[in-house]
Amino acid sequence: MSTNLRVAIVGGATLKGRELAGVLKERNFPLRDIRLLDDEETLGQLEALGDEVTFVQAVSPEQFEGVDVAFFATDEKFTRRHWTLARDAGAAIIDLSYGMESHGEAVVRAPWLEHELGRTLHPELQPAPAIVAHPAAVVLSLLLLRAQKLGAIKTAAATIMEPASEHGRRGMDELHEQTVSLLSFRELPKQVFDSQVAFNTIVRYGEAAEPALETIEHRIVRHMEQITSNAVPSPAVLLLQGASFHAHTFSVYLEMEQATTVEQVVKTMSGDHLAVTQGADDAPSNVNAAGQDQVLLTVRGDQKREKGFWLWAAADNLRLLALNAADCAEAVAVGRPSGKVQ
Repeated sequence: MSTNLRVAIVGGATLKGRELAGVLKERNFPLRDIRLLDDEETLGQLEALGDEVTFVQAVSPEQFEGVDVAFFATDEKFTRRHWTLARDAGAAIIDLSYGMESHGEAVVRAPWLEHELGRTLHPELQPAPAIVAHPAAVVLSLLLLRAQKLGAIKTAAATIMEPASEHGRRGMDELHEQTVSLLSFRELPKQVFDSQVAFNTIVRYGEAAEPALETIEHRIVRHMEQITSNAVPSPAVLLLQGASFHAHTFSVYLEMEQATTVEQVVKTMSGDHLAVTQGADDAPSNVNAAGQDQVLLTVRGDQKREKGFWLWAAADNLRLLALNAADCAEAVAVGRPSGKVQ
């Protein structure tokens, strides 16, 4: 891998962009320099990169000159408007926004799952744009692949709680403002969710909200099928919007073809990226999942069905997305020449 990669993060001031920049610094990603780019609202804003501070700059063709890897951590529409600037400059593209899902050449990727499935990917001189798989799809796929080592899965159903941070800073701010407004008996702001999310759990946003909760639910299932190549049974999935700021939480019911014990499940599920805890004090939650590189998991048997068991899991959505994005970048950067390929 080149040791002098130039990197651009489009959406450098977003929650995803900040988390990604932090992960790249923590992992000593081979950087020559890193450019933070965004829309006009954040131009000139100062952002910390480890011990350094840099300005957020405007997206322009000049900013992609000599860039080896361009991450798009902004919203879908912004990515669709600007990704060709990075492509034309010869940069490898990593999309954290899902804006390139309709592009025929883009590939949904989850390096955690590629490793779990034993896939060997060969370096490409000009790799296809990589869409980082939805973090909830990564978690569910990992859980099912591990569980399948116990034997055939008869039934799989998952309920997922979506955090406000999946909607960026605007989602976080609206949840906070709704909470304050409710306690102050004021009208609730509803520009993001078009519904009350504070002190509430909902299965559908208001009609004005974009994207709809059902759209995100479909994305999770679609990404699961793509990153596992249908190697696991497709679970029944229900996505709910919770009142939490950070981290997805998962309630997953699995029924096996053969009876199994909780001890067997715990042993099989443990491993890379999964930390299994069975104590009451360290049970997975939105709070203790924050900042963790692993998925937190606890297991218990069903009260009535000897072949059924429950998984309760929590994962930092922004952290997991950033980790897989960094892994994608390392994979496409292997053997990559610096600058534009002629």
